[in-house]
Amino acid sequence: MNATRKKEIVKIAASLIKEKGYNAVSMRDIAQAMNIKAASLYNHISGKQEILSSLIIEVAEKFTEEMNTIASENLSPLQKIERVIEIHIDITVNYSENIATLNNDWMHLEGSALKRVVKMREDYEENFRKIIKKGISEGEIKSKHPEVILFSILSTLRTLYLWNEKRGKMDVNVLKKDMVAVLLKGIV
Repeated sequence: MNATRKKEIVKIAASLIKEKGYNAVSMRDIAQAMNIKAASLYNHISGKQEILSSLIIEVAEKFTEEMNTIASENLSPLQKIERVIEIHIDITVNYSENIATLNNDWMHLEGSALKRVVKMREDYEENFRKIIKKGISEGEIKSKHPEVILFSILSTLRTLYLWNEKRGKMDVNVLKKDMVAVLLKGIV
């Protein structure tokens, strides 16, 4: 198996899945986009499920690694949340097709891949929740319901890839500075 060819297949598939959605893309569509016969794809990849799994797990592992690093750092809760926002922005900018697939098509995963992604997501959210709760208990964050804070920040960050593309891809440093300011301090 040629690893370079597999990466190429996954990259083309990612673009098609982002554009049309997982269910609407066939192996034949991927082969056609690559100018090869559909049967040739199976020399490099077992099928759509392997493509979906590799796209989603790659980015889920990135989020998990970064969150584990942030959670273990000797920073204040507010500094940790700031780092989480910045990491989300970096990953979104560098892996926008993976993010689209993660957000829109994760539920199409099967078996151990689905269980693994759900576990990573739950652990990620629990780590974030603990940071928020610690910030509230230490008086660093206003006493609001931790779930509302978690939802507000994550829902914004999870849809950033859509907004950023529509806006013409803002400068990453401006995005980080302004999103951190708005998400942490609000607009008033």
